[in-house]
Amino acid sequence: MWRGAVELEQGPPKQRALLALLLVRADHPVPLHEIVDVLWGTDPPLSAVNGVHRHIGQLRRQVAADEKSSVRISRASGGYRLDLPPDALDLLRFRRLREQGHAEAGRGQDGAALGLLAEALSLWQGPVSSGLPVGMRLHPVFAAADRERVETALEAADAALRCGAPGRILAALRVVAHENPLDEALQAKYMLVLNAHAQQAEALTVYQEVRKRLADELGVDPSAQLRAAQREVLRQTQDVRERSASGPSATGTREGSSASAAQVQPTRQLPPAAATFVGRRQEMETARQILNDTAGQSAGTGAIIVVGGMAGVGKTAFALRCAREAASAFPDGQLYVDLHGFDPRGAPTSPEDAVRGLLEQLGVPTGRLPAGADAQLGLYRSLLSDRRVLVVLDNARDSSQVRPLLPTGPGTLSIVTSRDQLYGLVAVDGARPLSLGVLSPADAVDYLIRRLGRERVSAETEAAAAIADRCGGLPLALAIVAARALIHPRHPLAALVEELRAGHGTLDGFAAGTPEADVRAVFSWSYRTLSPGAARLFRLLPLHGGVSCSVESAASLLAEPVGQARRLLAELVRACLLEKPEPGRLSCHDLVCAYAAELLGTEPPKSRKAAEERFLDHVLHSIRAAQVRLAPHRDHIRAPSPAAGSMALRFAEPNQAVAWLERELLALLATVERDAADGGGHFAWRLAADLEIFLDRTARRHEQVTLQWQALAAAERTGEIDGQAYAHRALGFACGRLSRNREAEAHLAKAAELFAMIDDPVGLARVLRYQAFLANRAGQTLTALERYRRAEALYEKDGYQAGVVAVLNEQGWTHVVRGEHPEARALCRRAIRLGREIADANHEAAAWDTLGWSHHHSGYYERALACFSRALQLYRALSDFTLQADTLIHTGDTQDAMGNRDAARWTWSEALQLLKSHSHPDAEEITARLKSKVGSPPITPAGGG
Repeated sequence: MWRGAVELEQGPPKQRALLALLLVRADHPVPLHEIVDVLWGTDPPLSAVNGVHRHIGQLRRQVAADEKSSVRISRASGGYRLDLPPDALDLLRFRRLREQGHAEAGRGQDGAALGLLAEALSLWQGPVSSGLPVGMRLHPVFAAADRERVETALEAADAALRCGAPGRILAALRVVAHENPLDEALQAKYMLVLNAHAQQAEALTVYQEVRKRLADELGVDPSAQLRAAQREVLRQTQDVRERSASGPSATGTREGSSASAAQVQPTRQLPPAAATFVGRRQEMETARQILNDTAGQSAGTGAIIVVGGMAGVGKTAFALRCAREAASAFPDGQLYVDLHGFDPRGAPTSPEDAVRGLLEQLGVPTGRLPAGADAQLGLYRSLLSDRRVLVVLDNARDSSQVRPLLPTGPGTLSIVTSRDQLYGLVAVDGARPLSLGVLSPADAVDYLIRRLGRERVSAETEAAAAIADRCGGLPLALAIVAARALIHPRHPLAALVEELRAGHGTLDGFAAGTPEADVRAVFSWSYRTLSPGAARLFRLLPLHGGVSCSVESAASLLAEPVGQARRLLAELVRACLLEKPEPGRLSCHDLVCAYAAELLGTEPPKSRKAAEERFLDHVLHSIRAAQVRLAPHRDHIRAPSPAAGSMALRFAEPNQAVAWLERELLALLATVERDAADGGGHFAWRLAADLEIFLDRTARRHEQVTLQWQALAAAERTGEIDGQAYAHRALGFACGRLSRNREAEAHLAKAAELFAMIDDPVGLARVLRYQAFLANRAGQTLTALERYRRAEALYEKDGYQAGVVAVLNEQGWTHVVRGEHPEARALCRRAIRLGREIADANHEAAAWDTLGWSHHHSGYYERALACFSRALQLYRALSDFTLQADTLIHTGDTQDAMGNRDAARWTWSEALQLLKSHSHPDAEEITARLKSKVGSPPITPAGGG
């Protein structure tokens, strides 16, 4: 149901059934007892009549929403009647065309009759009661409507046989025969049409399949009518064999080559559209715009839409929805061909075979086809050269398979679907690419509502949302799970969720009885088309664990040069096994990853282990490269040299490093967890040590604690003392941030013991700085100063000047807390001078901020603002948003103290935006400050750097 361009929701099952009944009996009264019978069967409740009235009221509000509407539901003959315009309902159009076709056949005009009957059949998209509950679907009123389709197909087949044009009805007849496999009269007629179309082998196959089905399901033998059809096919087969020695006559060739466009009748060959179609609003609007552009063309070549996307994303359903919506704009015909580009049961359809099939759809008799593929292609193009025709080329393998089939006349439209992105058609032929992604969570739930009914989904909203999430928005996966729910209508949806959870990380929950409806099988068809190198890369992708696949990571997995890795990644993108959501970033759908994980088990263990270690090495050195870009003077752990074949990412600017760390953080944390739990553990603590400062600056305290516990367990398992020291030190600082002071002190004491054991003075100095930080928080400023001085001595002895700069600033901050501003300023100036000498912008910026804070508390506000400005300049260059926000807060405090409240609020707001954009918890404090208009907060100790 549509109102304008808006598709209307049809309501709960009984309301939909009532609408279907009124539509099937459109323009005729439907008695109340018949409505009750359809909705409730033989055991209606006492409230049935009231229920009918309620549903009628709801339908009236939907279908006749305004006075101008020409759709009406009125009382008539003790029931209700639906009145609507003749063109508003495809069933009415079908009946009108059928009557016209029957009349033409009665006058002996079989060609005209065939055209009308074929057009009538093209309107069908499946049984009229699709989407209703099973009990309602089987009601005789709907079965009778479906029978009209079968009878029309029989009439059309007779007309086609009489006028010698079996190809014009074959596709439509095939669909109807497939949906009515036990109708012997229909199957017999189907065999005769195949026979007349020189497809005797397929006709005999149909007979064998029907014979077996009759025996298995009904226990009966084929009817006399079916046997007679078999004899006719066998006789024709013998005639063909007798004539096979003599090729096509010269006369036949000349007649075929002279076939003209005038001989071709309009043809409607689109198969039924998907029963359930949701979402895709933006993509449909794009397709409509292309259609509008095509409608105005009078010169040039036709328009081409390439519908791409991963397996199971609903490309065919979308293409057919577009085609059916656009059909009226192409009155000279709509053609369809499945190119079987990714069908495991055989080779893709060749362009030559496809052209012959398209010519048959256009009504060119087989006997009049010209000899030779080039001549047939020329005939195809000439027939369409001046006609408005729509062609759907489904499931294409590549551009070369499609290009010969594209109509070249102006005003034509080709819709091509493929798992390959068909760059050639886009670059050379001017095709408009239209890529389909997975459904949004809301659309995925809407799909379940359309299939299972609003009542069932509304009763278990959380379970429905969980199913949508587990299916990853993939329409094929949703269809499989929905079918399972329909087959077991009494099973709760929560039970399905548990089944899917039990198979988490696998595709076991998405297996079905047929390959076309089995996620694993459908993915395999794409996988089989890959080159050996791309197939191996796809198998190794699960080792990423969610990290976006970069060229460097792919090269590390394969131990191949970057150029080769780039080519193989491009092949996976073209095959829609990888997605490219933004430049430089590749990702993999969860279900595709699950399929790749299954294939990973086929990789030889030695090869898999080597690839995994190269990837971990890639991650470790990429994190190191990011941290070096953000804090080049920090005391990083000593990492082993990159393994042969491993390549690290490089970051030209600090903001690139920050963006990568933020984007990949969850996957990086998962990588540490996997190596700590299931891997060697040697990488886990090193990765955790390099991630410490980033987690601290972004206030991810609890993630930090979890990560460092995993690192500690890994280091204890491998017996690496330095790893244990780093983990204890990071745990001590993180616990201190969370005010878990007793745990913090215990971890830091253990870290000091371990660093002393391995004679690492720089590592021990940072422990002392962390301990000083805790002392400052506890108000023990003298203890803090003593620990800072010990740390300074260790740095001086080791010659680590960046450490000296850091600890001078931290001593200066402590003197600010104590109110000893001359001492604080002297230490900060020393730190600034030394920071400049060694180009340590991080600690120089921190010293400028501390110096400004000292001036603020001394009442030198202008000096304070100047210092904060220098600190901000350096922090912005370093892309350190946390310390930018700290300095902005200090700047706002000084502006507030000067009485410039508006400037202070603006500056605090800028700090708030920075913190909120990175989900920093300190944003709540600034929000509260802005709401209460409070001035400067108490002084708090500086963080360890």
